Amino acid sequence: MIKPSDSRSTGVNRAQFLRATAAATVAATLGKAAFSASQDTQAGKMITRKIPSTGELLPVVGCGTWQGFDHAQGSAEYARLPGVVDALFEAGGTVLDSSPMYGRSEKTTGELLAKSKHRSDAFLATKVWTSGREAGIRQMEQSLALLGVDKLDLMQVHNLVDWQTHLKTLRDWKSKGKIRYIGITHYTPSAFREVEQVIRREPLDFVQINYAFDDQSAANALLPLAADKGVAVLINKPFGGGALLRELRNKPLPDWAKEIDCASWAQVLLKFVLSHPAVTCVIPGTSRPEHMADNAKAGSSSIPDPSFWRNRSLGT
Repeated sequence: MIKPSDSRSTGVNRAQFLRATAAATVAATLGKAAFSASQDTQAGKMITRKIPSTGELLPVVGCGTWQGFDHAQGSAEYARLPGVVDALFEAGGTVLDSSPMYGRSEKTTGELLAKSKHRSDAFLATKVWTSGREAGIRQMEQSLALLGVDKLDLMQVHNLVDWQTHLKTLRDWKSKGKIRYIGITHYTPSAFREVEQVIRREPLDFVQINYAFDDQSAANALLPLAADKGVAVLINKPFGGGALLRELRNKPLPDWAKEIDCASWAQVLLKFVLSHPAVTCVIPGTSRPEHMADNAKAGSSSIPDPSFWRNRSLGT
């Protein structure tokens, strides 16, 4: 039997169910207001969840810009991107996440938003990804310029690079109103112990990490810790490395997918991630409007309880 811990996963094993049970316990700890009452399930409107540090509501599906937005004007890929932005906002989403690490993505995001009727609706997040206080300040100022804003919703220390230095700057910027929220990020389970240590010792608004059906390491300790500390969670790789989605793409959906209002494998995988009550928003990246619209539908109908996944199989 193919084990669900690798990218060829087709089922939920005992260990995964235990983690889902732990997630249900977290849901009970957080209370229904944190997990279900904050979810707006009105037809056609995207569900929202609270940012714990303020109570502000955030739509549960956003868009990452790694690779997908790293395209120059005049290219066929760039020409599709206004449709991606429109699909996100028309579905009720607001979160666009970028980084100086993502090539041209910050500049592209700024250009697209400048021409979009939804500019004022955007929840913009980016990152600082360098060493040293002055270098960090220069990079963040450049990010604001590229994004075309003078105030940012969320600034994150990318992959914990020189986090001690940058968090001091981020707190100063937050106190001055240049950023609204601060956070840290990482994309690999090997760094989770350090991420946990930072969450324990530093006041944070957000943490951005990887979590997926075939990559559930964060469920062991990190996600419950974030819930306990009142830290909002962005999930940056909800499809894992992508291999699982590619494998599933040509397989029929299981009958139970209808029970959770899923019409595609992408929606199934996104709803699995959103079933964890500590998760605030998923940010799958895409450069295709149709994929953005499909992803957004995962956040526009009810999210199953973690226990739903017991004995469910991704096979038919």
